[in-house]
Amino acid sequence: MIKKYGCLLMLGWLAVACGISSKQQETEKFPGELISFKPYNGNPVFEGLKDSTFWDEKIRERGFMLKEDSTYYLWYTGYNRVTGKQIKYLGLATSPDGFNWTRHPSNPVHRGLWVEDVFVLKEDSTYYMFAESRGDSAHLLTSKDKINWLDQGALDIRRKNGEAIEAGPYGTPAVWKENGTWYLFYERNDAAVWLATSKDLKVWTNIQDEPVLNCGPEAYDKFAVAMNQIIKYKGLYYAYYHASAYKDWREWSTNIAVSSDLIHWEKYKRNPILGDNTSSGIVVPDGDKFRLYTMHPEVRAYLPGK
Repeated sequence: MIKKYGCLLMLGWLAVACGISSKQQETEKFPGELISFKPYNGNPVFEGLKDSTFWDEKIRERGFMLKEDSTYYLWYTGYNRVTGKQIKYLGLATSPDGFNWTRHPSNPVHRGLWVEDVFVLKEDSTYYMFAESRGDSAHLLTSKDKINWLDQGALDIRRKNGEAIEAGPYGTPAVWKENGTWYLFYERNDAAVWLATSKDLKVWTNIQDEPVLNCGPEAYDKFAVAMNQIIKYKGLYYAYYHASAYKDWREWSTNIAVSSDLIHWEKYKRNPILGDNTSSGIVVPDGDKFRLYTMHPEVRAYLPGK
């Protein structure tokens, strides 16, 4: 303990001696290209069709976007007033620029499973979709063409000792893969985020049985947190997550946290990076910077810089 405390004192002394302020240290941890965005003038760039005769009159929750070559792909969840929120289908839209979108002619591209809060990762020639299904249960779907998806079933998540996690919701899956290991971030009732890993995509085991990201203590994420996306940038991991300051979840924000090991996360002190009900934010490469898109209750684009 004395040695550790001495090291911390030495680090603090070096920071002072080198004239490094706490603000400068935070700027190094949270570079401007990851936190500073300005709204696109043409927002929203994608939204529901506002007609109850269409299956995607409304869109909701986290959609997901990938850019491949010169095309942007957006997977989203749709429903309408006739079915209410009891049936949710998966849609696909494409764009040449990330601003002007065309719905796929085969929409909805998947009807066999309630799909929402989707996350897509490509590995070799296969696309892996981690999505929430009925009852907030996380499922895995796979595809070879981004259009036709095969449900591989609900994720089998275990406690650190190998026993099944307690019954109840486990949703909003966000995934990272590194060195042959898959890392799954999932929430339970949006109260906190847990981390489980897998080598085979069949069994997922908690790294620890305590959350890796909790609500609060600040007001902006006091009542809900859920991961959207993990990226690695300049040697550190960054989590974009949505949160709510309200017990009834009437409004959401987009926030960021940093980690060196995917387990211990430090929230940005100036969160939220986007407020005013801008939920489910993810970033997409835009040259040497990023664009940020929020996905609920419509898709909005935010460009680099403020």
